[in-house]
Amino acid sequence: MTQRKFHPPDLTRKTGQFSGIQILFAAILAIGLFLAIDFSGRITSTQPLIEAHERIEVEIDRLRREQEALIQQRDYVRSDAYVAQWARSEGRMALPGELLVIPVPSGVVVAAQPTPDPVAVNPAVAPVQSQDTWALWWQLFFDTPPPDFR
Repeated sequence: MTQRKFHPPDLTRKTGQFSGIQILFAAILAIGLFLAIDFSGRITSTQPLIEAHERIEVEIDRLRREQEALIQQRDYVRSDAYVAQWARSEGRMALPGELLVIPVPSGVVVAAQPTPDPVAVNPAVAPVQSQDTWALWWQLFFDTPPPDFR
């Protein structure tokens, strides 16, 4: 049998050449760096969207609270208690047997106005004053008696 001679690996390589493992490692590193940069860009591009989403969520919560308040107000306005409260305050109405009192601010003088009694006027009996038409117009415009030109 022939013996084979063992030749140690050549350690005297040319310094300008890269091995396959180095090329593979460089490719993996380049791909990883590219993916990291792309991922970072995606994160920063979604930041304004996240802030807008948070603002919208706050607005939705505010509108839901407002809606609940409006629904409660609507239910109260539909109730008999509101009708009674409105009739007594703004409608100035009173239940039978109650006396309606309207407070008057101090310093304001309210003159009692008597209700006129209806009087039947007979046109044949009522006196008609004969007055010139121009004198009637004068009184309407100037609130003074017309001048006497006689």
